[in-house]
Amino acid sequence: MGLLQFLLAFGVFFFSSVVGLGVDPSLIISVFQDFSPGADFTGVSQVQGFHDESRAFLFQGSSRNVRVPEETAQRMLQKLRGKSEFTVAVTLKQEQLNSGVFLSIHRAEQRYLELESSGQKSEVRLHFQTKGQQTHTEIFPYTLADNQWHKVSVAISASHVTLYVDCNRIYERVVAVPLMDIPEDASFWIGQRNSAHGLFKGVMQDVQILVMPQGYITQCPDLNRTCPTCNDFHGLVQKIMELQDILAKTSSKLLLAEERMNGLDNCYCERTCSVKGVTYREDQAWTDGCKNCTCTNGTVQCETIVCPPLECPDGSVPAYVAGECCKKCQPMCLFTGQELVEGDKRAVHHPTGLCLLYECRGRTMHKVQNSDECPELKCPEAEQLTVSDRCCKVCRGHDFCAEGNTCMEHSDCVNLDAGASCSCKEGFRSLRPDNAYCEDIDECAEGKHYCRENTMCVNTPGSFMCICHTGYIRIDDYSCTEHDECVSGQHNCDENALCFNTVGGHSCSCKPGYTGNGTICKALCDGLCLNGGSCVSPNTCVCTQGFTGQRCETDIDECSEGFVECDSHATCVNLPGWYHCECRDGYHDNGMFTANGESCEDIDECKVGRSTCANDTICFNLDGGYDCRCPHGHNCTGDCIHDNKVKHNGQIWVLDNDRCSVCSCQQGEVDCWPLSCPPADCDFTLVPEGECCARCVSDPCQAHSVRNDITKTCEDEHGITRFSGSSWLKHGTECTLCQCKNGHICCSVDPMCL
Repeated sequence: MGLLQFLLAFGVFFFSSVVGLGVDPSLIISVFQDFSPGADFTGVSQVQGFHDESRAFLFQGSSRNVRVPEETAQRMLQKLRGKSEFTVAVTLKQEQLNSGVFLSIHRAEQRYLELESSGQKSEVRLHFQTKGQQTHTEIFPYTLADNQWHKVSVAISASHVTLYVDCNRIYERVVAVPLMDIPEDASFWIGQRNSAHGLFKGVMQDVQILVMPQGYITQCPDLNRTCPTCNDFHGLVQKIMELQDILAKTSSKLLLAEERMNGLDNCYCERTCSVKGVTYREDQAWTDGCKNCTCTNGTVQCETIVCPPLECPDGSVPAYVAGECCKKCQPMCLFTGQELVEGDKRAVHHPTGLCLLYECRGRTMHKVQNSDECPELKCPEAEQLTVSDRCCKVCRGHDFCAEGNTCMEHSDCVNLDAGASCSCKEGFRSLRPDNAYCEDIDECAEGKHYCRENTMCVNTPGSFMCICHTGYIRIDDYSCTEHDECVSGQHNCDENALCFNTVGGHSCSCKPGYTGNGTICKALCDGLCLNGGSCVSPNTCVCTQGFTGQRCETDIDECSEGFVECDSHATCVNLPGWYHCECRDGYHDNGMFTANGESCEDIDECKVGRSTCANDTICFNLDGGYDCRCPHGHNCTGDCIHDNKVKHNGQIWVLDNDRCSVCSCQQGEVDCWPLSCPPADCDFTLVPEGECCARCVSDPCQAHSVRNDITKTCEDEHGITRFSGSSWLKHGTECTLCQCKNGHICCSVDPMCL
């Protein structure tokens, strides 16, 4: 089989088995694994979930504060920062008609990522931040609040967002690219937006954010994924290049081994044994580390040395000796309650900074004269470590192994914080507790190999090889076959497929640009069909409902093009790939949701107390509104009551609790509307006290809002580069907080901290 065929086969295998490989834990933010909102939070309790493999929590009541602790939240959100491909997944059972938030990552009013379900509107809403710090809301008409278990995941890959419910793809949309530029002071809430809004009621389990666009596979491992993302493709290319290098090296080794083994059939070998460059005669014995070996019939036979128990006299203890496998009785020194042997050193550090070094010699600890000053360390003080066998400190990561170690062949020296340790190499096991001596694992004899039919397992130091039986040809490193059906043409692969020879048969895989099971292959459109469109022939797409165009790139505006006729009590709202008949002002849905808005009914403002009629007028309900009328024979002022205050007829005012809303009183009726602010096209803005609209300012330290540019960085007092938008405590202080604003450092003191 050729190398190209092998690599293409591996590529097909890679994509078809990505589920079986599992997900890298570093890509998963598993909320209920790192954060348990159980007994410590009012309104939350652990209950039986959809399955028993993870914890589930019941969220209830209207007074709770389930906020992830700051340190835990920052550790979670660090994985998400700067990413544009991720998946939000949750298994839940939401109470009927409840409207609540599953999770929310926000700062003040800026929502960076939030997923919620409205039982009143039968909608799933995704809020996220886009370029320019704008919050985008994507609405998916779907009912989750039905008191039934659902597996929900929202997968985002650059400008594509897909909603999966119970392993079914419900919606696929094209949206603005999300920007996970999450500041360090952002808060992470579960089951609510904040302490007062978006309270989810029901049970949640497996709340996860996966930094990969196919995270829905963790919920639905059998869900077919036909199209890899760009990240998948780049990863596959890297894996293929690595595999190509491994294949070349392994093939060379196998060829050399086969040549040597074939050559043995024609050689007369003297019955000797060669070990580490030394030749031993028949029946000659020797000691190799922790093994006693004998040359028998040209084969080395070794047995592990069994060390006898030691009973050492007073003043000595069992200890390992260089060049010996078993412990020997060695003279002992007692020092601060420790048993030391000949040559061991211990340092005594006094609080004054003075240090004395002692060495065990002749059963007595002797002071070591050390006139040399300690070398200057090139690492921060926090990275300097004190070790027990010397007075001078060392930097974390110091190479103790280079100073000498007892690790023998097949054992590697490993540096620890306070010294060195031995560790057996891969394919070897330890012969004594300190791992200084290790022996080869015979994978062939112990059945720990992967050799398949028509091969013979041959043990090698630290590994093994699979050698083909005579008359068989190699398929891969572990398999051989007697016949190549692909070369002979005795196969059933499609003309647009590649044939791969296997043990006892063959397999087929469609060529790039085609899809199918290999025996039948159909053309692909090379990823040109957008918004869920299907390829029916090369470069020909059939679009899903709501989209049109050669590549399904154009959203159909059902509202403007006359495809939809909403009820007179509703207005048509166009959505990407969809539309929605929304009740007009003065109407609400009666709970029997209908697509065309027939379920919109009049709100009786007079009955429900939503009118603003003054005390000297009478409220009359109208279709879609109400009227304030003066009773016959009365002289009404036309004044209004608003927030328990009298507003005169014709008066206009700004709300005290919302400076961005203006209200007026006209003939006993109050009407309020939001102020429209002109755009502030600048990097630094602030909203003056008592005003609504943001103004541009030249001083970045006065700005309330910054249009962050990550290319404009700051350098703090330690020389550390800080990105725009990041904040930190100034060195040596506890109450001075500094922030990088597009290359400018602004520091302020928190008076509440002093």
